[in-house]
Amino acid sequence: QVQLVESGGGLVQPGGSLRLSCAASGSIFSISHMGWYRQAPGKQRELVASIISGGSTNYADSVKGRFSVSRDNAKNTVYLQMNNLKPEDTAVYYCHVRGTVVAAPVTSNDYWGQGTQVTVSS
Repeated sequence: QVQLVESGGGLVQPGGSLRLSCAASGSIFSISHMGWYRQAPGKQRELVASIISGGSTNYADSVKGRFSVSRDNAKNTVYLQMNNLKPEDTAVYYCHVRGTVVAAPVTSNDYWGQGTQVTVSS
């Protein structure tokens, strides 16, 4: 199986920055998609940013120009650099990975981190 460990959340003032990290470990064979979702109280989970193995990225309109997603394939790690944070960015951020494991190298599965709280407040 695949385990995801997130880090980097916390409390920041509006206009500040945070960097989230998510490291995948386990019996990984390949990873195609890596990314971040978020869920605010009373709202549905939404895509924030994603990056595929070739490097192409996708962002929610609300974070374009402020957030940047990147990945280190050698470390099976995905990052989310968040700049100019706004109160509406407050949410639990979840790491997402789509990949295969050694025991089933042609079957993709989705894996989720435990979530890390990001709070933007003065």
